[in-house]
Amino acid sequence: MPVDASRRDQAWLWGYLAGLVALSALTEPIWLMLGLVLILALAGRRAGVLLRRAALATLLFSGMVSLAFAGYSLALDGHLPWPWLLTVNVRVLAMALLTFLFMERVNLFRALAFSRRLSLLLVLAMSQAQSMRRTLVEFRQGLESRQLGEPALQARYRAAARALVWLLDRALANAHESAQALRSRGFFQ
Repeated sequence: MPVDASRRDQAWLWGYLAGLVALSALTEPIWLMLGLVLILALAGRRAGVLLRRAALATLLFSGMVSLAFAGYSLALDGHLPWPWLLTVNVRVLAMALLTFLFMERVNLFRALAFSRRLSLLLVLAMSQAQSMRRTLVEFRQGLESRQLGEPALQARYRAAARALVWLLDRALANAHESAQALRSRGFFQ
């Protein structure tokens, strides 16, 4: 493993963690927007692609939280809390954008090479993620193979619900199994 690449990835890791803490601490929308612009500048040519990906990833979360809080505020006070809505949504978008930039630029295995335990946890998490991804592909292929044409929206929703239940059940079982394996090796007391 090249030492320079490992140091670079570790520097990115610490910068990423510091960036998350800074974005969490900022409370003024203007500073959060400046942080967002800085992250976009760091992304360079990939800024548009990463911004789109981050916006799509956060749309459901931010939309639900914003709608719920806006409804609560309207019912309680009769007005929308624009500063809060702007602050929270820009913060979530900036954090997601920073995360996507980090994941694109950094090899996590090199970044965590300084710690044997963190490297082991990363290997376990990556193996679980790969297993889940394969399972989702198999669920999608199973749905497509049982349909003559494009599956109807209702069939896709049912298949997604079944897949979600199966994945949650499998994730809980895998987490329990991994925790027992780590405990037996002395990682947890």
